[in-house]
Amino acid sequence: MKVIHNSGKRKTAIAKATMKAGKGNVRINSGLLKDYSPITARLKVMEPLILAGDIVKKFDISVKVSGGGWSSQAEAVRLAIGRCLVESNKSLKEKFFKYDRNLLIADTRRKEVCKPNDSKARAKRQKSYR
Repeated sequence: MKVIHNSGKRKTAIAKATMKAGKGNVRINSGLLKDYSPITARLKVMEPLILAGDIVKKFDISVKVSGGGWSSQAEAVRLAIGRCLVESNKSLKEKFFKYDRNLLIADTRRKEVCKPNDSKARAKRQKSYR
């Protein structure tokens, strides 16, 4: 079995996943998945693993993630793991698409830039006529 490399992005977070034959260990930044916090992020990362079922027990997955906040990091990791699993087993593609399209396709939305002389992206300067 060859080693599979894949990546996932969300906002400014970038996750790089490596999947190889093993015993089903999942590590994120060298820590085990069961120790990954907050719990919401852990559950989000576990979605592709739960959907894949017993296939995951044949592989060790190692993910390095940086940038962004905890939520976008979790979504980037989820995307990277989902892509690795589909590359190893093509039959999962349809299952992942039915559950959530963002398991395989990156969400390209970004923060809107601030306009010149304004405090926020959409806020306009107030006018005072007095």
